[in-house]
Amino acid sequence: MSLDYAVVKNWQFADVTQEYTEKDTILYALSIGLGHDPLDERQLPFVYEARLQAFPTMPVVLGFPGFWMQDPDAGITWVKLVHGEQRLTLHKPLAKAGKVVGRCRVSHVIDKGAEKGALVIVERKLFSAHDHVLLATIEQTTFCRADGGFEAGDSPPEALPKVPSTPPDFTCTQPILPQAALLYRLNADLNPLHVDPKVALQAGYPKPILHGLCTYGVAAHAILKTFCEYKPERLAYLHTRFSSPVFPGETLVCEMWRADSGKIHFQAKAMERNIVVLGNGIAGIKV
Repeated sequence: MSLDYAVVKNWQFADVTQEYTEKDTILYALSIGLGHDPLDERQLPFVYEARLQAFPTMPVVLGFPGFWMQDPDAGITWVKLVHGEQRLTLHKPLAKAGKVVGRCRVSHVIDKGAEKGALVIVERKLFSAHDHVLLATIEQTTFCRADGGFEAGDSPPEALPKVPSTPPDFTCTQPILPQAALLYRLNADLNPLHVDPKVALQAGYPKPILHGLCTYGVAAHAILKTFCEYKPERLAYLHTRFSSPVFPGETLVCEMWRADSGKIHFQAKAMERNIVVLGNGIAGIKV
């Protein structure tokens, strides 16, 4: 069975209501590396209940619709999926605990060609369950490597900008814990690829890889540290492309360029392999 454009584009998602606690908020922050220096008082508000704040990228793990692409009706070769891009726009700060509702729709199904695969973009809007205020808009692009050639589809959204060719204005180095994937999977993604060495080998990796959204969170930490003085309300949006997997225990080097109108271009490299793992990054910073 092959990908059916009409079926995927009109996929019906049930609303996902999720209650999260202060412990969930702390776990998310710890899993992306906050608290690595337990004496850094700028990081403590994300990992200490006495003055707790939610880290701004936490919406990416809330109201998630589950692994719907595994449904045979979608016609997607799910074993060959790759997380392509992640876009997050923040409308209101997330409370340290509460109840949210995630509402999803497939916004784009893009045919890249029979030998080039397809892109499926799911938009998720996250609302407060209490007062229905829109908190965040999350757009996740999945690269369906084996599902192109259905000869129908949408035009792609505007491409993420490439980073400047000049040396970066700022660099921030963030260590990734060897057990980062073991922690991060408890937020939302229990895929054994990130924990079971045998599954990783079957997928073609020498060992389990880190969740792309964990790498995304580590890069967000670098940006919040460098430009926002650890104030989560100053991050307006964070978009990037996943270029290569990261292994737990590696070191992430985030290279950043300041642009006009509060924009920051960024990319991230795995220092030990000198390979770009996040590319075409763009962030918006509020004054």
